[in-house]
Amino acid sequence: MDYVNSSEVDIAYDVLSKKGETIYYKDLVLEVIDKKHKPVQNLSAAISEVYTLINMDSRFHYEGEGKWGLTEWNPPEVKRTHRASAASSRTTSRSAAKASAARKKKLESIQE
Repeated sequence: MDYVNSSEVDIAYDVLSKKGETIYYKDLVLEVIDKKHKPVQNLSAAISEVYTLINMDSRFHYEGEGKWGLTEWNPPEVKRTHRASAASSRTTSRSAAKASAARKKKLESIQE
């Protein structure tokens, strides 16, 4: 990979892919800066800039305790639906229809 002509987030992705485990954010950012051969006048500003780019990129996942990994390492969240929930929804829908019909009958009887 041509680190000099690559973006910081692409370098960070490559570093994490090759390492295969989470890395403390400061170590990751310093490695990106080093591989990019990025001229740094203010180290804290450079760290902040690269950290912000990583934070905004969906390929990266914050693992906690200052460590970052790749989103692809985590299994996707599965949304579970329960049949009881669906049945409850149908029952509620039927009840609402019955209540609406009862209201309609009452209104008709009042209007007569």
